[in-house]
Amino acid sequence: MMKKMVFALALTLTVGNAFAQDEAAKEEVKDGWKRGGNIALTFNQSAFNNEWTGGGIGNTAANVLVNYDANMVKGDMIWDNKLIIDYGINKNDGQDKFTKSNDRVEFNSLAGKKAKGYWYYSAYFNAKTQMDRAADGGTHFFSPAYFQAGPGMLWKKSDNFNVNISPLAVKYIIVHGEYTDVPILGETAFNDAGGYFGVEANKTSRLELGAAVRGYYKADLMKNISIENILALYSNYLEDPQNVDIDYTMNLVMKVNKYISTNLVFQAIYDDNANPNGFQIREAFGIGVNATF
Repeated sequence: MMKKMVFALALTLTVGNAFAQDEAAKEEVKDGWKRGGNIALTFNQSAFNNEWTGGGIGNTAANVLVNYDANMVKGDMIWDNKLIIDYGINKNDGQDKFTKSNDRVEFNSLAGKKAKGYWYYSAYFNAKTQMDRAADGGTHFFSPAYFQAGPGMLWKKSDNFNVNISPLAVKYIIVHGEYTDVPILGETAFNDAGGYFGVEANKTSRLELGAAVRGYYKADLMKNISIENILALYSNYLEDPQNVDIDYTMNLVMKVNKYISTNLVFQAIYDDNANPNGFQIREAFGIGVNATF
């Protein structure tokens, strides 16, 4: 039930924001490449002196977010590419070193050939991993690494609003053997942990076949305030197809001026292979330096 509620909320945010816009506003599509992106450096800091009686732990945090798009149009063909790098660190008073609070590297590529109206025959590719080892040692670079690809149909109104549907999508997961080696870990410990991102003992990969839906919507809510919604759904035909993987991210940017902005990031993930106990929720808010390129 909770999963369905979050999915409904994500879908409502994505579609609701879309139809709230002026239908008359349309992008002029021209042949060639359209490239652009931004880098946002966000900082958070809190401190308390010895006389502070309200409680609290001082901390320092920083996050860098790189968001880059490269989209091409040539006749009735389109090719959209997006790179996201999101990395954050945090250090509480009393800790010896910084630990990572966020780590995400994701690349999306989507090619399409015009069918009719806003519809395209499409093929997509997605790669997702992280750069650094987690503080508890549970993950490190390229472990796990996720890859998805498949044919489908794309509904694209503009670079800021599209939905891709793939009824036959392959998902491939790669992990490091140190996390699945039963002779080292012990079979009981491995089974008690529920496996490693769905990968079985003594293996380093997992192959899934299913259906995928990916949606993207970005809009200006008002002057200097924009919202970006990214929604990805995946159902594995080969195992528990009713357990739909959900990955929803909202980026809200409120510009103070050309270089200073306030950023709010909210992400909700449901993947029963990664965490069978429920949703993973991440929220980050801060003020920082923003550069467009």
